[in-house]
Amino acid sequence: MSDTTTERVDAVVVGAGFSGLYMLKRLRDELGMTSRVFEAGDGVGGTWYWNRYPGARCDSESYVYCFSFDDDLLQEWNWSGKYPEQPEILQYLNHVADRFDLKSGISFNTRVTSAHYQDDDGRWLVETDQGDRVSAKYLITAIGCISTGQIPKIDGLDSFEGEWHHTGAWPHEGVEFGGKRVAVIGTGSSGVQSIPVIARECEHLTVFQRTPQYTIPAQHGTVDQAFLKEVKANYREILNEARVSAAGFPYDASETSALEVSDEERLETYERLWEKGGFHFMLGSYSDIALDRRANDTASEFIRGKIREIVDNPETAEKLLPRDHPFASKRALIDTNYFDTYNRDNVDLVDIRHFPIEEITPTGLRTADGAEYEVDIIVFATGYDAMTGTFFKMDIRGREGRELKDKWSDGPLTYLGLATAGFPNMFMITGPGSPSVLSNMPVSIEQHVEWISDFVDYNNEHGIEVAEADQAAEDEWVQHVNEIADQTMYMLADSWYLGANIPGKPRVFMPYAGGVGVYRERCDEIAAAGYEGFNLQESREPALAD
Repeated sequence: MSDTTTERVDAVVVGAGFSGLYMLKRLRDELGMTSRVFEAGDGVGGTWYWNRYPGARCDSESYVYCFSFDDDLLQEWNWSGKYPEQPEILQYLNHVADRFDLKSGISFNTRVTSAHYQDDDGRWLVETDQGDRVSAKYLITAIGCISTGQIPKIDGLDSFEGEWHHTGAWPHEGVEFGGKRVAVIGTGSSGVQSIPVIARECEHLTVFQRTPQYTIPAQHGTVDQAFLKEVKANYREILNEARVSAAGFPYDASETSALEVSDEERLETYERLWEKGGFHFMLGSYSDIALDRRANDTASEFIRGKIREIVDNPETAEKLLPRDHPFASKRALIDTNYFDTYNRDNVDLVDIRHFPIEEITPTGLRTADGAEYEVDIIVFATGYDAMTGTFFKMDIRGREGRELKDKWSDGPLTYLGLATAGFPNMFMITGPGSPSVLSNMPVSIEQHVEWISDFVDYNNEHGIEVAEADQAAEDEWVQHVNEIADQTMYMLADSWYLGANIPGKPRVFMPYAGGVGVYRERCDEIAAAGYEGFNLQESREPALAD
């Protein structure tokens, strides 16, 4: 193929969710650079374009689950609920895209198939399933952390005569549950959110649970207008507080140990925060419940007590009690009427830890104990090949043709979760090794987009052609990420944070658990030191004068 068929731009951005939209805006409007954004869907939204399952909702409160780069946008947009629901988030992202004329820079229905670094000219050659061929100085991934659905390999799926869907690839026209017998497989986040809604709509629901969950009530409702008025009067201060916090929320973090207070005081605190709902319970109760097993046991047992109180059938309640992992060792979940749903006459719970699903038949499912369940619809709420799965769906190759999948065969290796050695001028927004999924995502996304665009601007000003993570700096960062994780509850559960939900995937803790504020400070220090830990190669041409 001749060079005339290859378009040249400054940057290729993969994905058009929160990350891709803001990255496009910064590249185009702040830096005046040319770019191509490729998006597999036919609209913006990223995660919120695909995740349209019943009850899909963000677990960050709406007033902080938003962009902060534009004051007028902050003041003018009004969320209707305490937590933003999927249709409204998608509406918001379309509003942002239209407001800043971002859709004109995005190629929809276009999936990147390969991105190869060219050693001879130091540029990335990117190709798509639509025949695009683009040469770019920078490759920037805005692909999300949980965007590649995982459907377990169960014999007989092809024989099923009903319909089946994964929560992460939900039909845009919706699914009709009325009068249907439904199976939901999985009780992670999407399962916990969808199960109560499906139960209200279907004739009968059977939930297949492998791992019981700790989940806190969301206490979802309409937005308190007085609270919203106060937020808008102090928005900048509130968002600045979120940026330096542990998890990207402007909540008052407790400095008290759960072991330093009386049983009565501790119970009162847990009860108060249970009623307040959401992440306040985890972040605002005691400083050590995520670090000290003894402290954690007090929170874990409190939640188990709540499950016993809510669920009427003692046998069902016993199945729902999480005992094999501590609270907050898996993704923290918040719910609306999840445990209450098991009091419904049309809902059954099947424990598949000891008797897993052995086969999907033409009319339903069969478990290892020989029990058969006839259903019309199967919903796979079975999670994602998180953090790395979407990277591996593309053929990404760095220096000398080395595949990213090969480099990461034993787990992802990055510097700051932003770059990886051997892949010059490639940046990852909320990549493995950054706070990402352990934080309120827009806060981490904005920090990454701004840091990357500042770095690119620095390179432009200083005539830097190639910026590549140093191997020693990467090794040190990976070690640091592991050391921090080892101090937490996260290492005490088989979770998707460690890739445990994907057969054969290396068990490596992938996000950075050191906190959003601490991470931001380290990134700022590295930038202030001339992007320490990166090997910067100057252009042969003299840098342009300011």
